[in-house]
Amino acid sequence: MRILVDAMGGDNAPDEIVKGCLEAINENDGFELELLGDRAKIEKCLGTQNLNNSRIIITETNDEITNMDKPTEAIKKKQNSSLVVGMKKIKSQSAQAFISAGSTGALLAGSLLIAGRMKGVVRPALAPVVPSTKGQTMIIDAGMNTQIKPINYLQFGIMGTEYMKNMYGIENPRVGLVNVGTEESKGNEALKQAYEVLKKSNINFIGNIEGRDLTDGKVDVVVCDGFTGNAMLKVMEGTGKYFMDYLKKMYSKSLSGKLSFLLVKHELKKLKKEIDPEELGGTPILGVNGMIYKCHGNSKAKAIKNTILKACSSACTTVMEQMKSIFACMEVGGLYDEAL
Repeated sequence: MRILVDAMGGDNAPDEIVKGCLEAINENDGFELELLGDRAKIEKCLGTQNLNNSRIIITETNDEITNMDKPTEAIKKKQNSSLVVGMKKIKSQSAQAFISAGSTGALLAGSLLIAGRMKGVVRPALAPVVPSTKGQTMIIDAGMNTQIKPINYLQFGIMGTEYMKNMYGIENPRVGLVNVGTEESKGNEALKQAYEVLKKSNINFIGNIEGRDLTDGKVDVVVCDGFTGNAMLKVMEGTGKYFMDYLKKMYSKSLSGKLSFLLVKHELKKLKKEIDPEELGGTPILGVNGMIYKCHGNSKAKAIKNTILKACSSACTTVMEQMKSIFACMEVGGLYDEAL
């Protein structure tokens, strides 16, 4: 199994990217990594690490896409960038997954323009998986499509269902539609139409949910437009950080607080691990021809390592084949025609 890693993408590249790759290599067997980028810089990082790098391949790329570049123009003009080369390799199926902490806009543009959509998919989506009181919940879409139609909500629900089945072993994932209330009549016209389409589908649609239901474990897949999903995700991340910072400050104020901390230290560490973005790793882009993961631009080694391990796990499932089969069989007419 081969996993591609954009060694030049992100605020901490290539040092933290390479470090995360080496940590992943030393934690698990059964895969090799192909690092794309400036060979001299990558080799310098490898040389400073006292870890096994025998399963690492370096592919030289000379161009670099930055956050200042216009995504579509950069994809077209910087053909020898690590991001574009990685996308081309995914399209040619020379690797099982591609991971990047680089420009989000360029990565999304490359996913569409180079890797391409699965046959039958109208729009791919960003699909982060976040913790809830009863396990894990996927938010789909979380930033790729700010304005969508009923067919997109349906396809997001299908993508999320297949991913959660294969990756988390949930037999019949519950799918909820984010709305301003749980009543069927709530929301704008697009949400009302989406509700009807989802209700008639074969997925396990449980109806409308509100934002607070996300962490209550009421659903396994949350479908929404990218604007709503991205806002929900960022609020969750910010709230988690605020909560942990507040606890740290509270327990450090007095001797009694410090003593109390010793009693709950173990549980707090478990909580921090559950909500830490570095532990959760990158976000899959579903609906494209290949398994592609987007990491935060400020990702450190831990996030890269966990994303690599997650990508390896997904490559060992049939999730991509299942999605391709379902969408290829979607016929124009009837339910799907109404949803367009």
